[in-house]
Amino acid sequence: MLLTRQTLPKTIPDIAALDELLCRPTQALIDDLAKVEGDIMILGVGGKMGPTLAGLAKAAAPDRRIIGVARFSDAGVKDWLHARGVETINCDLMDEKAIAALPKAPNIIFMAGRKFGAEGDLSLTWAMNAHVPALVAQAFPSSRIVAFSTGCIYPFVAVDGKGSTEDMAPNPPGEYAQSCVGRERMFEYFSHKFATPGRLFRLNYAIDMRYGVLHDIATNVLGGTPIDVSLGHVNFIWQGDASAQALRCLAHCTAPTSPINVSGHEILAVRDLAQRFGARFGRAPVLTGKEEPTAWLTDTSKAVELFGLPVVDTEQLIAWTADWVSRAMPSLGKPTKYEVRDGRY
Repeated sequence: MLLTRQTLPKTIPDIAALDELLCRPTQALIDDLAKVEGDIMILGVGGKMGPTLAGLAKAAAPDRRIIGVARFSDAGVKDWLHARGVETINCDLMDEKAIAALPKAPNIIFMAGRKFGAEGDLSLTWAMNAHVPALVAQAFPSSRIVAFSTGCIYPFVAVDGKGSTEDMAPNPPGEYAQSCVGRERMFEYFSHKFATPGRLFRLNYAIDMRYGVLHDIATNVLGGTPIDVSLGHVNFIWQGDASAQALRCLAHCTAPTSPINVSGHEILAVRDLAQRFGARFGRAPVLTGKEEPTAWLTDTSKAVELFGLPVVDTEQLIAWTADWVSRAMPSLGKPTKYEVRDGRY
């Protein structure tokens, strides 16, 4: 079944149903992948988004080789991928020789990086977020490379505006986000050098039922945990929509590479989201702090022009999340830390 607004379920009963939904392609994704030839290799496939993005790619292009590359410290991820027809290769992306031995796939989705714990070992953070991209960019000069980045590379902007556009110069707080600028600059440099087509995929807060901004807010409302609203405005996008847009970027690469903001098209107040969950749970949220006039927000007009609006809208995400959290369904235990203002993760 293709994914459309009309085929979305009212609730997501369990992880199996969640995985199936995240791996269900739209016709637009199928059509865009048909415009680019060759295998698709996903570097850093073992993270939160990687497995279902790989599964989505295979579902949208079943006759194509989809190759997932990671260290696979969790062997269960390999089994999950193999069950969906995705090939896997064990590889430490810090190892230049190991990167050189990888297949020269014409389509690369680069998802490797380090965020949480970044402050604990900043040299490792920089190595993962800037050195590894340089190695990869040199190893695949003729491939299309869609490189995951983050909206955190921007400075804070006014919450009553439309968010940062791709033309805004990066100027972020904290070394994590600075290292992400380094990642972009490495792909940008080698894209200029080799005429490598690509996209810098500036993603702001993908979510599924097990993690994300809405999961954090809903869990805190249900548990009576105080919610700091000082970083009081956010935008976010369903992980399935974000994955589809990343894959569709393969058909919309530029040479040299160029950035594209990806998130929900709405700027939403944390206070309002908490109150909406409170109404569903029958309890008032505990809110602390005062909304600052700025936040990390992105303008996704270019993505909307290319891809249309996300399939899953905010109302549906709130309904799914409230149901999931109220049933004490599994969490990845990885807070988004959307409320952090100093860039320290």
